[in-house]
Amino acid sequence: MTDPVSVTFQDTDIDRIADFEGRVAVTVTPDGKLDSGARRVNRLTRGALKRLVESDAWQKVTPGEVRSQAWPTGMAAQAVDVLCLARGADRDTARKAGVALGKLKETAALLVLAGGLRRPAELALGITLRAYAFTARKTKEAEPPGAVTVMAGKPEEAEHAFAPLRAVAEGVFFTRDLVNEPANHLTTTEFANRVQEMESLGLKITVLEEADLEKLGMHLLLSVGHGSATPSKVAVMEWQGGATEAAPLALVGKGVVFDTGGISLKPAQGMEDMTMDMGGAGVVAGVMRTLARRKAKANVVGLLGLVENMPSERATRPGDVVTSMKGETVEIINTDAEGRLVLADVMWYAQQHYKPAAVIDLATLTGAIIIGLGHEKAGVFSNDDPLCNAFLKAAESAGEGAWRLPLGEKYDEMLKSDIADMKNVGGRPAGSITAAQFLQRFVAADTPWIHLDIAGVARVNSDTPYAPKGASGWGVMALDRLVAERFEG
Repeated sequence: MTDPVSVTFQDTDIDRIADFEGRVAVTVTPDGKLDSGARRVNRLTRGALKRLVESDAWQKVTPGEVRSQAWPTGMAAQAVDVLCLARGADRDTARKAGVALGKLKETAALLVLAGGLRRPAELALGITLRAYAFTARKTKEAEPPGAVTVMAGKPEEAEHAFAPLRAVAEGVFFTRDLVNEPANHLTTTEFANRVQEMESLGLKITVLEEADLEKLGMHLLLSVGHGSATPSKVAVMEWQGGATEAAPLALVGKGVVFDTGGISLKPAQGMEDMTMDMGGAGVVAGVMRTLARRKAKANVVGLLGLVENMPSERATRPGDVVTSMKGETVEIINTDAEGRLVLADVMWYAQQHYKPAAVIDLATLTGAIIIGLGHEKAGVFSNDDPLCNAFLKAAESAGEGAWRLPLGEKYDEMLKSDIADMKNVGGRPAGSITAAQFLQRFVAADTPWIHLDIAGVARVNSDTPYAPKGASGWGVMALDRLVAERFEG
């Protein structure tokens, strides 16, 4: 996987500044006050820094923004990056400033003169999350990223605060790598292999093969993969960090490694983007990696339904009726509405096998959610207000957009079938809601549940607050925070 950039925290040593050959970042308060590191830079550059902060241009800079001076006189640095940041800046502003530095950093080494900044670890997280590039499929060897050194007033405290954030960054990067991978490299087998490698982190890994899924009656999931030569699988990751008797939180991810639409074939234009249709599974895998890395004191099980949706003589046809693991029958109206079939069986298995305290599923499920919410927020559906509100709070705190949409009986009626217990689609109106209604039929009445439709946020064609264009890793930070705040003892 792509490793996050190396970050170390040290005591402030102003004698190192002049000879540092990468980029040097200094913090200046919005009202122009310089700390000891900034004052040293100002002396080295013969007052250039002071002239900047006293200029009219500085008055237009907002907290978290950066202004750069390239190849400064009197220093070996490539550039001095001047951060507008109050010493007591809140977490979001500190991260925003770090993102700005990470974007400028590229492959250069970076020295951050954090001085008495209150949240240097949050600043470092912003740098780390933005300093990402997916280069695994390029033949030209990428230049390794330069390390980040943060000089802080209390480096031991900063390092302690950054340790769990480093685990979050690793989980985010794991998710981004998975979502960015092309489908000929990330097959269901390769996905399962990458999950299996996380046993070394203390996760218990189980991979259910097609024969196992047949015995369990997961015919909805298997029907999606019938047309592909790639075997369907369910990968299970268990983290037992809480009390032995505590019921786990179950995270369920849609892992369609490529989605042609099956017999209901998608248009050719844009089909290459369907390599990201395993985004839900990618997020779940990233969260589980984070929890294991930071030794979370919670019990969490992550379950991934891994399939490929292809047309062939074996593929499921529109009009077929398939029996779910729950025992109910589904009329397949559209084979391109396949993600809900995968999730339905895996969610039911999770409830039957693990008796979870709650279930949260993630999926790049519907194009309709993009029409409704664009690429700014994921769609949130739930049968449990306290759990849903806790997640929305965690998502807001993590800076990951999410918006709750309704459920209701009238939407459920749109799934009625003349020949089976239900249809897999309810028509064009309220497409994201009827997809959630379908999934709710596979949630036990007493099980708190959230469905996250991440089709609009999993991978985007422009920069996001924490990532360059491409896979965003959306959801890893929010779910990690939810676990920390609601499920850790």
